[in-house]
Amino acid sequence: MPQVAFLFPGQGAQAVGMGRQLCETRPAARRLFDEAAEVLGYDLAAACRNGPVERLNSTAVSQPAIFVSSLAALESLRATQQEVATSCAATAGLSLGEYTALVFAGALSFRDGLKVVRQRGEAMQAAADANPSAMIAVLGLEEPAVRDLCAQARGGEVLEVANYLCPANIVLSGGRTACDAVEKLAEAAGGRSIRLAVAGAFHTVLMKPADETLARVLATVEIKPPRVPVWSNVDAQAHTDQDEIRGLLVRQVVEPVLWEKTVRGLLAAGFDRFYEIGPGRVLAGLLKRVQRKAECYNIPA
Repeated sequence: MPQVAFLFPGQGAQAVGMGRQLCETRPAARRLFDEAAEVLGYDLAAACRNGPVERLNSTAVSQPAIFVSSLAALESLRATQQEVATSCAATAGLSLGEYTALVFAGALSFRDGLKVVRQRGEAMQAAADANPSAMIAVLGLEEPAVRDLCAQARGGEVLEVANYLCPANIVLSGGRTACDAVEKLAEAAGGRSIRLAVAGAFHTVLMKPADETLARVLATVEIKPPRVPVWSNVDAQAHTDQDEIRGLLVRQVVEPVLWEKTVRGLLAAGFDRFYEIGPGRVLAGLLKRVQRKAECYNIPA
């Protein structure tokens, strides 16, 4: 029997039109968007369906949008492949996706998860507005070379590794001047760079005080022991203790995402069939860069 793990996408996976087909064909998915409208105070389904893209890309909207769309996609999987949904033995999510994973695993309720995600997105947007900054994916260069580029480009600004995604795909976060500099240096070093469609330097100290806001919000919601282990972005380890999970979620805002290490940990633990649940196909691509023969199926939003 294959060992099944579910993977949930993070910010950047959003696209205008996501969720439309699910709402039209899956009543359970439609109910999630209806409940989200009650919690958020606006029609999230319409924002996903119609955009405009500038609104959907804003951190305060994109995080709830991806969270709800991914859980709507999960309802589609449950409706069509219930045996897959019940066979999942571990889960992980990229940054924001960790909250989706926690809801799937029963550690957070949908409403509490959405409440936290909304305030997380708003706090991260506020931190980005206070510190003009950016995120840059550097491709084709390994970690030591990327760290050297950071040292050269940093100047007086923050510039740090934010995401270790897969071999030769490392995301940097920092001040805009430093990001401009590292783009040029990466090209000169034989790599290439892609500026990400996010508001600012996530997973660095520039996200303070969003972590403090998140800590206060998380203190108001119940976190239960998950029914399957949830792998944390912060330490790339599986966790079932609710107090550990709460603390790791706070740290996640200002610490790098260890996604490659998480994927390698899942593979080493014997997981050999993966489902990427939600908008986009980024996680499947990252998985294939770590283990080319890994089985990964997409359940789209």
